[in-house]
This record gives sequence, structure tokens and C-alpha cells, in this order.
Amino acid sequence: MAVRSAGLLIHRFSETGPEVLLVHPGGPFWAKKDEGAWSIPKGLIEAGEDELSAAIREAREELGVEIQGAFAPLGEYRQPGGKIVVVWSVEAELDVAKVHSSEFQLEWPPRSGRLQNFPEVDRAEWFPTAEAEIKILKGQVAMLADLAKQLGRDR
Repeated sequence: MAVRSAGLLIHRFSETGPEVLLVHPGGPFWAKKDEGAWSIPKGLIEAGEDELSAAIREAREELGVEIQGAFAPLGEYRQPGGKIVVVWSVEAELDVAKVHSSEFQLEWPPRSGRLQNFPEVDRAEWFPTAEAEIKILKGQVAMLADLAKQLGRDR
């Protein structure tokens, strides 16, 4: 059975159209990557956990704030590695300057024996959907197209 994750595609409306909130992964492997490196806030569903609850928890852990709103099922997306991500869309406002992520520990530099803490997410930004299509991970592009359909804004 495929590993399942849950996430939120958070959006807002600006004068120029919809914008989506994407997060950039923290840690040394992602430090110099930009295009094709951003993601929606998401993470693994814990045993016995409701999928929407997992998506909300993961967003809280990665953003440092509780996301509230009308959550609408967006779909399930198989990622290139085989993982399934179940996603909800939600309209919400968030000050990206106040994002504070939980951390993970990694031996860095490799084989140094030295453990360092890194944020799960080193930053978050609002992107117009056309720019988000360039920034987001390849396996998540379909989420943006489905959001456009859901919002009645087919491109």
C-alpha cells in the first residue's frame, strides 16, 4: 500500500487574481534550489489520524499558525516516488514574515558525527498561479490546475 500524506493548498485573491501559498523546504539539500523545489504544506498521516486533521496539523507544524476556513477536497495525487498526497483547498490569509516551522535533526556535514537542527520549512511565499507552476514540485503541478477548476478559473 502506498504511503499517504495530507496537505493544504492555501490560496487568496489579489487584484491580479488568485495566489497560492507555497513553502520552501529547509535544510542543506534544498538551500540553493528554487524552481521546482517549492511545495504545499503537507506531511505524513499518522496511524488512525483523520486525513483532514493531518493536513491541518502539518500546515500548523510547517507554518507555525493554525489555518482556518472552509476546507474543500481538491483530490489525491500520486507523486513521482509513489506517495499519495490527499489535498484540500482553503482560502486564508497569512503573513509569510511570521512563518515559524518545526525543526528536524540531520547529521551535517555527512559522516561528520555532528547533528544539526534545520527548519522543515525555511520560508513561505505567496505566488500568482502562473509563477507557482514554475516554483512547485513537478508532482504537485496538477494541484494548481485542479484549484483553478475548483475556483471556476480554468486557464
